[in-house]
Amino acid sequence: MAQELLGTFVDEIEGVLLKPSETGGTFTIKINEDLIFDRKTAGRFPEIKELKQLVRDIVSPDKSLGHSDR
Repeated sequence: MAQELLGTFVDEIEGVLLKPSETGGTFTIKINEDLIFDRKTAGRFPEIKELKQLVRDIVSPDKSLGHSDR
């Protein structure tokens, strides 16, 4: 997922931080301190298409994601 985001948003994001959790099963995605996805709340992991759309909506709302927008 990290590589997909870095490849898609090469001009918009500087990096991706993977941080281990002290609580098992935790999987959250944040941009700065804003939570954009929480596995526990959603009850599932995000699909890469969904994750790209969530990130895009924050970092570059006008950016086309091509096939991921369909």
